[in-house]
Amino acid sequence: MTKTDTATLLTQLRALLDLTNTEIQVAETRIAQARTEAVRRELTENAANGRDRAEAIERTIRELGGLPDVIGPFVGRAAAAVKAMAEQAQPFDEALLGDLALEHQLLDRARYLKALATAAQTPAVVGLADRLITAHSATVEWLTTVLAEDALGGPAALRRTPLQAAAGAAVRIVNVPLMWSTRGIDRAIDAARSTRPALGSLLARGAHAGDVASKTLTASRDAALETAERITRREGADGTARAIHTARSATGILSAEELPIADYDSLNVSQAVAEVKELTEPADVRAIVAYEEAHKNRHGVVSAAQTRLAAIAQEVVGLH
Repeated sequence: MTKTDTATLLTQLRALLDLTNTEIQVAETRIAQARTEAVRRELTENAANGRDRAEAIERTIRELGGLPDVIGPFVGRAAAAVKAMAEQAQPFDEALLGDLALEHQLLDRARYLKALATAAQTPAVVGLADRLITAHSATVEWLTTVLAEDALGGPAALRRTPLQAAAGAAVRIVNVPLMWSTRGIDRAIDAARSTRPALGSLLARGAHAGDVASKTLTASRDAALETAERITRREGADGTARAIHTARSATGILSAEELPIADYDSLNVSQAVAEVKELTEPADVRAIVAYEEAHKNRHGVVSAAQTRLAAIAQEVVGLH
């Protein structure tokens, strides 16, 4: 192996070490966002495996006659800290896309390292590169799945922070004028006008239904939404009724009779898990998770539901 080969390998190994130190810190910041204990354990294990990979890279650098960057771990922690602070003002999907970009960079550099090591005939470095490729390919797949889960409406393996949820809502509000064409707005207005009784008509009749308005204002959120869904469906505004039903489902306030699994409240954990595994629609899985978290909060059922949605998400994005 020539000096040039060694220098090139050392350059890539140091770059991988710096990125791995950042990856470790990112994994540790994600632990607090884990939806279930199983995901929390997985993230903790990933951070530990990252530290093992960093040590393996350091050993390889030394074996090639180089010295690891002493400040690399500190740089990695600083980079991850900056990333964590910055993403608090980002929507959840943008934060995850940043994680995915980091993993793709690690994966691409590991593949490049393998090619360099193969050309330089250094089997030990080829073996390290294979280990890195396997690890980062798995993480890329996992993050891709989490993004797909989020796109399908969740429950994703990771929870949004309150700031990320607010940021995502703000972005959607800002983008509404861009997503709605003039024709789309016209259709919405026309639909509102043609709905009987129309919203304006309902408001105009408010003077004759003061007692109903009073009860609505003082009713709980759950009862108000349930009533709103029933009325809009009765009046033929199916689109509005579906939107309200989705909101009720996402917040776990469907009644047990409305769940996609019959007699859900009577099922023990094993029975509930078995039924969850048979669900095929993301919305049905979301409804079960929201109801479970709002009522019994059985971690085994929530984990099973999250796993089921992950399988649906992987199928959607073509991972399996």
